[in-house]
Amino acid sequence: MSGRRRGSDDRGSAVVDFVLVLLVVVPLFLGILQLALTLFVRNTLASAASDGARYGAALGRGPGDAVARTREQATSVLPGRYAQDVTAAVEDVDGVPTVVVSVRAEVPALGLGGPSVTFEVSGHAVQESAP
Repeated sequence: MSGRRRGSDDRGSAVVDFVLVLLVVVPLFLGILQLALTLFVRNTLASAASDGARYGAALGRGPGDAVARTREQATSVLPGRYAQDVTAAVEDVDGVPTVVVSVRAEVPALGLGGPSVTFEVSGHAVQESAP
């Protein structure tokens, strides 16, 4: 009688298990990484828009200064293609002149060459006036 039993040989099954787990884990990890990239770009542009609005709202400055500052802040962290569509205007919010800076950007949703997600962020600041 031999010590081996028929049907109980599990050699090689670890490789199959490893491959099957990787089929689930790798796309999940890449999806989380892509979401993190998208949120990083969005938050960076929102911060740049807010900073640009505050800069443009200072006494003696205007919307043109706000656009330049927003582009400068965004391109110091991100590639220049994300800061292409920057607009600024002075709007009246509840009777108070407010500088509004808007940034529109497209971020690839699936890898670097896939379809893109377009979003718009804006920053607001009350415009200073001479007393």
